[in-house]
Amino acid sequence: MAAYWQQVVALNTLQLHRISALVVRQLFGTVTGKRIAVLGFAFKPDTNDTRETPAIRICRDLLEEGAQLAIFDPKVSAEQIAADLGVEALLGSGGEGMQGDGVWQPAADPLAAAQGADAVLLLTEWQQFRQLDWPALAAVMRQPAWLFDARAVADAAAASAAGLRVWVVGEGEG
Repeated sequence: MAAYWQQVVALNTLQLHRISALVVRQLFGTVTGKRIAVLGFAFKPDTNDTRETPAIRICRDLLEEGAQLAIFDPKVSAEQIAADLGVEALLGSGGEGMQGDGVWQPAADPLAAAQGADAVLLLTEWQQFRQLDWPALAAVMRQPAWLFDARAVADAAAASAAGLRVWVVGEGEG
């Protein structure tokens, strides 16, 4: 029975790596120096609980690849995100002066996270993420820009109509 659960954990980990690898692949094979807006860090909506959240593994993978993450979650504090990632936040401007691989910074809201971003990565199914203003977000992003919806909660049609390339979990590789 223990072997079964070990395989379940291994499969789940593989799925998380698959999402981060997809982001890298779609952003022309590298995320070094690219800004990615991460929306949602909590394990599930309406909580600040980050235990077992997929966001930790996905964000760590992207940081290891050199990404600049702007992370917004309505309830998870910057201190908790820093503790979970094992990396202090870069406070201040958009990521200059990077040390090591990637850097991250907290964002006050989805629009601030998307400012200058190459992609939006949706990782928690917060209700407010179902109703994002995609034209406003697309207007502040670098083009061509992506929405990677790992929770299938965003209005993909509205994001696409706003000019974003869209990948939604469960709908193929994009």
